[in-house]
Amino acid sequence: MTSRAPNCAPQTRRIRKPGSPVVWLAAMTSRQRSLCGLAAHGLWFLGLVLLMDATARPANHSFSRERAANRDENEIIPPDHLNGVKLEMDGHLNKDFHQEVFLGKDMDGFDEDSEPRRSRRKLMVIFSKVDVNTDRRISAKEMQHWIMEKTAEHFQEAVKENKLHFRAVDPDGDGHVSWDEYKVKFLASKGHNEREIADAIKNHEELKVDEETQEVLGNLRDRWYQADNPPADLLLTEDEFLSFLHPEHSRGMLKFMVKEIVRDLDQDGDKQLSLPEFISLPVGTVENQQGQDIDDNWVKDRKKEFEELIDSNHDGIVTMEELEVSKGAYQCCLPGRALGLEAVG
Repeated sequence: MTSRAPNCAPQTRRIRKPGSPVVWLAAMTSRQRSLCGLAAHGLWFLGLVLLMDATARPANHSFSRERAANRDENEIIPPDHLNGVKLEMDGHLNKDFHQEVFLGKDMDGFDEDSEPRRSRRKLMVIFSKVDVNTDRRISAKEMQHWIMEKTAEHFQEAVKENKLHFRAVDPDGDGHVSWDEYKVKFLASKGHNEREIADAIKNHEELKVDEETQEVLGNLRDRWYQADNPPADLLLTEDEFLSFLHPEHSRGMLKFMVKEIVRDLDQDGDKQLSLPEFISLPVGTVENQQGQDIDDNWVKDRKKEFEELIDSNHDGIVTMEELEVSKGAYQCCLPGRALGLEAVG
């Protein structure tokens, strides 16, 4: 099935509310199946949606630039934002996911203040690139190839950056980084004296850091353990360090991230989610919690996803098994999986 060139007329700008992390994560699990069916019948519709989305909601490049600036200051810290992945590292929805996975590096050309006519021209240029056989139609295979290519760009960029970041924490070049070595570099990036920190760790002295930094170190240590493949030695290779910084490259790390997100939503500590827990947001997601409480439409959407997409046995409780069913909790985030592209022959 094919499509003609999409109508890229400007749309009314849509304001997207932040979504519950587990809602989206688990929804992707079930939606993968439906998207696989969509791919089999023609990915042209998906492409049309992505093209319309790019014109309807300009990319938030001011936010992206802010994230990039913070990334430069803390290059050895796992980023909150994962390009081409639907979830941020903290479990929040990546609202630029569609644009990232379709536009790739071309996102830089779509500024917030860009004129609609100029954006449409750029989209038509992209359309011509997708239309490999120049028949002014986009087939399912052409769309598959393009999106897989753009997704791969994000992953290749992460791999390239990881090489530089690994060198920063592996000054002796032995190909391994210990947790203590990383901790020294991390605290130095936070403004602490590197030599003093190194000496304190070597002499098993208590580190003088604030409570917030201690909490961050604890979370990073947990992530470090998870990235350390068997046999565990607390020494990360370059590949393991990539999993530490970018869990989208590791199924095991993504599964760990799922558990962290569930832990944040699980208010009674039973390691499963009730509907009230499921439709709530982690502390700090929204500044005005009352604003969420009175947003009936938002609650209705989350409730519908809970009942129709996540709670597979309809018992009113979502278990870890339901969240991880059918490869979904992590494989759907791997290149192309989130769009069901592997189904296209």
